[in-house]
Amino acid sequence: MIKSAIQKVLSGEDLAVDEAKGVMDSIMDGQATPEQIMEILVALKQKGEKPDEVAGFVQSMRNHSVRIELRNQNAVDSAGTGGDSSHSFNISTAAGIVASAAGVTVAKHGNRSVSSS
Repeated sequence: MIKSAIQKVLSGEDLAVDEAKGVMDSIMDGQATPEQIMEILVALKQKGEKPDEVAGFVQSMRNHSVRIELRNQNAVDSAGTGGDSSHSFNISTAAGIVASAAGVTVAKHGNRSVSSS
């Protein structure tokens, strides 16, 4: 799936929603190689991403996401990018702690880097 999508995008064609979803499914399932991921992302950037392509990627990522049940549906979602190697203060974690201390339900998440330092 991803090989044909790479060729299609390199030729200047847009991916349909289902095609884009299939590409992201391949990435999320670990079937795509790092080289293929790089190729499709660079090709899309050069061509210009279209709404149907983004929609397909979003559908796939939502299908692969971990869902949690919250007791409080009014939780605040706090996430930091982290991992920027700037050794800066992690303000999103501090803000989550302060908000939680004030009685706000906080859902804190991050990326693989986990922290700035």
